[in-house]
Amino acid sequence: MSRRTESGTRARTGGGTTPPRTRTRTPRTRTRTRDADAMAVTAFALGLVGLLVMNLILGPTAVVLGALALHRHTTRPGRARLGIALGLADLAVLACLVTADGTWSWSLT
Repeated sequence: MSRRTESGTRARTGGGTTPPRTRTRTPRTRTRTRDADAMAVTAFALGLVGLLVMNLILGPTAVVLGALALHRHTTRPGRARLGIALGLADLAVLACLVTADGTWSWSLT
């Protein structure tokens, strides 16, 4: 069996059905998603640790990594948002410490 196409050439048509085309993920897409997931988890961990130590460095890093993970469409958007929130909380704790006693870190004495 054959039929004519718009250009006038013959196209062969088969009697069977063709399976629907599914969109497969390329290795590059999988790597990018995996990287975005790692950024989301890292943002969460850095934001959590930053509440206790080195909040000047870990807070902004958590915010940036969380935002990048969301921008790259992570499969863990909740974790990325939580990393951003914890990073902002780190900066709020830092602001409170600086205004309270003029220090840039926790002090037990």
